[in-house]
Amino acid sequence: MTTRRLPREDLAAALAARRELGPDYDAAFIETVVDRIEEALDARPAAPAPRRRPRVPRPSGDGDHGLLLAVLSMVAAIPLSAIAAVNAGGLGLFLAWSAIVLINIAYNFRPR
Repeated sequence: MTTRRLPREDLAAALAARRELGPDYDAAFIETVVDRIEEALDARPAAPAPRRRPRVPRPSGDGDHGLLLAVLSMVAAIPLSAIAAVNAGGLGLFLAWSAIVLINIAYNFRPR
């Protein structure tokens, strides 16, 4: 699809005529140029509306700390896993990891 361009030769000829006629014809020259520009713009096909991407909610305030919470959860999981496994066995280990996972889920799905 090609777009129609302003006729540059016509505008150049109009500018040369304006120079020959002098400043008394400035208003007529400006009207002619504006009319040409409007004709060229009207002849262009309408551009399709841009596709909008779904808006992803951004965290408010001082930023998102989800990654920081995940890293700190992994750091805390090491001693918590050892303590839970030694004192309560497999059930304690399961409860410790369940608590860590629930804290991360609650933080990431909190209302903003």
